[in-house]
Amino acid sequence: MSYGIRSLLAVCAVAALPALMAAPAAAQAVACPVKIGAVLSLTGSMGAVGKNIANSAQLAVRHINEGGGIKGCQAELALRDDQGQPSVGVDAAKFLVEVERVSGLVGAISSGVTIPVLTSVAAPSKIPQISCCSSAPILTAMAQEGKTGGFFFRTIPTVKSLAYLPAALAAERGWKRIALIYVNTDYGTSLVKDFTKATEVSGGKVVKAVGFNENQASYRAEVTAALAEKPDAMFLVAFPLDGATIAREWISLGGTQNLILNNALRSPDFVKAVGERYLTKAFGTDNTTTGGPSVETFKQAFETEYKASAAGPGIYNIYDAVMALGLAMNIAPDLSGTSVRDAIRKIHTAGGENVATGPAEFKKARELIAKGTAIKYTGATGPIEFDAYGDVSGPAISWRIDGQNMVIDKGYSIEDMLKLFKRIDG
Repeated sequence: MSYGIRSLLAVCAVAALPALMAAPAAAQAVACPVKIGAVLSLTGSMGAVGKNIANSAQLAVRHINEGGGIKGCQAELALRDDQGQPSVGVDAAKFLVEVERVSGLVGAISSGVTIPVLTSVAAPSKIPQISCCSSAPILTAMAQEGKTGGFFFRTIPTVKSLAYLPAALAAERGWKRIALIYVNTDYGTSLVKDFTKATEVSGGKVVKAVGFNENQASYRAEVTAALAEKPDAMFLVAFPLDGATIAREWISLGGTQNLILNNALRSPDFVKAVGERYLTKAFGTDNTTTGGPSVETFKQAFETEYKASAAGPGIYNIYDAVMALGLAMNIAPDLSGTSVRDAIRKIHTAGGENVATGPAEFKKARELIAKGTAIKYTGATGPIEFDAYGDVSGPAISWRIDGQNMVIDKGYSIEDMLKLFKRIDG
């Protein structure tokens, strides 16, 4: 789920969990519960997807606790709603760090909240932050420039995969003149830049790109500006609430039903609000998992626990973000932010023993860590291996709307995506 800068976030605090890991007495002298903070969206334009993301974070904490916890303590999740506002997200993160004394942060969903939380709270406080959903490339650039102190990680690939793939698929459909209506955030502007580049390489043209600010009652002016160029398709980059308003106005004003939808619109609420009969020609793309037992274990656990589909942006990614911190806290000699940061890359060590999702696998990981054995975590999204800048690579899917269901058309492996990147980037 990559998500826009002003989308909504909420903060979670997760306390440390019981562990069997042997460690010096000083390292074990931790306050229970040990808390992990999280910034996630529960209301606003991202509230529809944020609630399931928060549920997944809660599930990860439960699995950590059932698997024995961290350094003799239980985990606790303190969840706060940032209302999709950067300032609210920063205030929430400050409270978690300064008052709740968290040992790590997960979130945010929106790059627009993630970035100020990182620069104003996480990095200055030397607290590791793992985002489930923020794909803006500026976060990689910040890491390259040393602005994150190595404290930032994310379990979602960068926005490039969400731009290059839909451009290639639009070209396959013969859609050559494409208008963009996009949320005016770092996420949105980055996606526009990459989509435009990929569209031109594929022989098409972006005839108009119109940005919008969130939470407007109407987007008629933006829609009219995009329609003026008579495009044969429209790429909508929005979150469900605003996206539904824009799509309805687009269709009511005679816009084509050849719609490309960003991953945040992979939401039943969006489909219901627009009406499935207007979305039969639409398609979207999203980051996805690699498949396999680890993925299936998580999916079944989530759907059993919440009686809801695990399909949707950020649900798998936040589980891995929380589990990564839980594993790292067991590996770290103490729960200082720097120690946890340094341990995060040790959750996936070449040649390590494989561990996966669920309570039994977390218990197995703790026992291996206690013996001094390296581990290799394969999570809900697949292998979680962070590069030098805290990024991960991953596969993707294309999806469409069939009735009120969002069905997967095709999967694209990591190798497929790398070939696509090479074709577009040269």
